[in-house]
Amino acid sequence: MIEQVTKGIRISVKTKFNGTSYRNNRLYYVFAYFITIENHSLETVQLTDRFWKIYDSLNKTEIVEGEGVVGQSPILKPNDHYSYSSGCFLESNIGAMNGYYKMINTATLEEFKVFIPTFQLATTILSN
Repeated sequence: MIEQVTKGIRISVKTKFNGTSYRNNRLYYVFAYFITIENHSLETVQLTDRFWKIYDSLNKTEIVEGEGVVGQSPILKPNDHYSYSSGCFLESNIGAMNGYYKMINTATLEEFKVFIPTFQLATTILSN
């Protein structure tokens, strides 16, 4: 599991290879990722937006951004957590993702970014 903490918000990521799939007569490698967001701060925060960079070893970097995650904009009080899963299709069997969530402190209306650590997407475990 990969983890990173920004301003008391912990992001944990797990990944899974889900096999291959054909789309538009092209072979893709299908990956799932599982995200847990934990609020270890003393403030209530809301996730408003997401920004992802998806790196494919055979393709250009793809940028994905938009409101919320999986159709939701969760509010996390102190000690709350929120989990969701999503996925991506790569043209190669090796890639990576990283990015950030835009959050807002619901009391002060301060906006800030919570960084998502870089995590690998691979059909096999890579050694260092």
